[in-house]
Amino acid sequence: MPAIITLLTDYGTRDSYVAEVKGVLLANAPGAALVDVTHDIALGDLRAASYLLSRVWERFPRGTVHFVVVDPGVGTPRRALAAEAHGRFFVAPDNGVLSPLPADARFVELPVPAGASPTFHGRDVFAPAAAQLVHGSALTHVGHLITDPYRSPLAAARRDGNAWVGEVVYVDRFGTLVTNLPGAAPGGRIRVGGHDVGALRLTFGDAKHGELVAFVGSGGTVEIAAREGNAAQLLGVAVGVEVRG
Repeated sequence: MPAIITLLTDYGTRDSYVAEVKGVLLANAPGAALVDVTHDIALGDLRAASYLLSRVWERFPRGTVHFVVVDPGVGTPRRALAAEAHGRFFVAPDNGVLSPLPADARFVELPVPAGASPTFHGRDVFAPAAAQLVHGSALTHVGHLITDPYRSPLAAARRDGNAWVGEVVYVDRFGTLVTNLPGAAPGGRIRVGGHDVGALRLTFGDAKHGELVAFVGSGGTVEIAAREGNAAQLLGVAVGVEVRG
C-alpha cells in the first residue's frame, strides 16, 4: 500500500496553492498517494474544518498523514504543530482545528525555517513535515513535544428534561443541516430554529418533493434536509442555530 497524505484546506482550486503544496509533498515523498478531502472550506472556517476532520481521520489506515491547513493566523506567533493519534499523523496550525483528536494524542511544535514564507506555511512548514512523517520519521524527530495545544471542541448536545438540545454544526453543499444531536437519542419531533421538522425518518425518499425531512445521517447524528431542495435556504438558518429533539 502506498503512503497516504490527505489534504484538507480552504485554498480553493482557482489558484496555484494546492499544486504548490502537492509539488513539495511529491518531491519529498515520491510515490505517496495524495487524497483531497476538500479545498472548499469557507475562508478561515475552523469549525467546518474541525468537523470534517472528525469525520475522516480514523477512516484512513494507520500511518496516514493528515495535512489540515485552515490558517487565518499564518505568520503570527501561533504555533505550527504535528500530532499523532491512534497510529495516524497530523500537521496543522495551533488554532483548534485538531480539537477532534482524542485526549491521549501527542503533539509537537514544528520549527519554522528561516526562509519560510510568512504567508504560506502550508507549503514551507507543514508540507515538508508531512513528507517526513509519511516516510516514517518519529514525531519527536520533526518537532519538540508540547502538552498545551489549543483546543476548541465542537459543542455537545445536552439534555433538557425529556428533550435533547443541540445545534447545527455544519451545512453541506446540498444545504443539509448537520446537527450534534446523537442519532439514537431523539424520540419526539425535531425542531430547528423554531421550525417543526417532524419525527425522524429513514431517508430523503420518505418525504415529498421540497418537504423537510429529519433523519440520522451517515455521521451518526441528526440531519435536516429538504428533498430535492436546500434546507438551509428554505429555513434561513445556519451553523449555531438551536436544534431540539
